[in-house]
Amino acid sequence: MSRLIGIHSVEEALRGGSAIERILIARGRQGARVDEIVNLARSRGVPVRFETRESLDRLTGTRAHQGIVALAGSKAAVGLENLIADSEERSVIVLLDGIEDPQNLGAIIRTALAAGANGVVIPERRAAGLTEAVARASAGALLHLPVARVKNLVRAMEELKDAGYWLAGLDERAPQDYTQADLRGRLAIVMGSEGTGLHELTRKRCDFLVSIPTSGPVRSLNVSVAAGVVLFEALRQSRLKKPLTPAAPRQVDETNTES
Repeated sequence: MSRLIGIHSVEEALRGGSAIERILIARGRQGARVDEIVNLARSRGVPVRFETRESLDRLTGTRAHQGIVALAGSKAAVGLENLIADSEERSVIVLLDGIEDPQNLGAIIRTALAAGANGVVIPERRAAGLTEAVARASAGALLHLPVARVKNLVRAMEELKDAGYWLAGLDERAPQDYTQADLRGRLAIVMGSEGTGLHELTRKRCDFLVSIPTSGPVRSLNVSVAAGVVLFEALRQSRLKKPLTPAAPRQVDETNTES
């Protein structure tokens, strides 16, 4: 991953709208220009990490980095508000709850684009970013599909609910088969991480949960494969001219319902 070193280079990249994966600042580094860089980064949704000066020395191969390093990304993330603003009557957004493998993230982005999804949402922390490895794994799809990076995935889910989206969580323990759920209209499909699946807070915010039945000793699918299965079922349902039979009712999260 290419690097930008020094205050001036990093600040100019931020102001110019360059794709930046994250910014690293040496612990204890202070000053008005450093504060300006932090504020610029946060306004653009670029994660800021504070590291030891020694780790920045090793990363850059020099001590002349002024305590600030930017790691260039393959594509700049958009804001969640951009995805919501572009929503139509039929809109599908994929939320990824901590996908850390760049190959999986790239494959999901490629599949989402092929299935007609409108965008992907990833968290800033504990997740793969929009790196060159992700771009390669997406086989070019990253250039065409908007990806939003958010600080808090649960808060993003609430924003999508307010915008009229139903949140469908994919959970191998869910009793409802994904083919029996209504996946039409404004839909956000929530996928868990490779190892642990959906986090508890994320699961609770979903309006309903679905599973993909499997046979034999394998009880779960790779997350990118599972994403493809559900995304193309949503695409199939969107092309139907009559209601699903049977049409499973969506389960509203009553904890957020006013009495």
